[in-house]
Amino acid sequence: MSAKKKTQNSSPTIALNKKARHDFFLEDKLEVGLELQGWEVKAMREGKCQLVDSFVEFHKGEAWLHGALITPLNQASTHVVCEPRRERKLLMHRRQIENLQQKVQAKGYTCVCTAIYWKGHMIKGEVALAKGKQLHDKRNSSKDRDWAKQKERIMKHSVR
Repeated sequence: MSAKKKTQNSSPTIALNKKARHDFFLEDKLEVGLELQGWEVKAMREGKCQLVDSFVEFHKGEAWLHGALITPLNQASTHVVCEPRRERKLLMHRRQIENLQQKVQAKGYTCVCTAIYWKGHMIKGEVALAKGKQLHDKRNSSKDRDWAKQKERIMKHSVR
């Protein structure tokens, strides 16, 4: 009997919320744990997770992740009842929850999940306090991004 080699992704990142980076100014970032079921972990190993339109809600002193889509695998969905968009509990310290909850109650702030990734054998999430961007802010950030690309091209050609 020969041992089978497991193929693992070289990147620990499972899912990114690029829309949140575009729509919000991200301020305070925290690393949190996720309470997941077995089929969800298996699906995340295959990379079947999306964070678009996901947000964090506080209820009775607990933090919950809403709107994250974890698509079940065909093997898991035959014998387990899967809810792809169910609310998932975020594992945080009580003081961290209270601190974020106070800031969210301030005007114009919300809490979004920006990334889900592997840390060792555990799945962690990155939660950020976010403030919405206006249309002109989005245009300015795209102009800055374009200028950074042009500057990089110019520097690359001038070095040679």
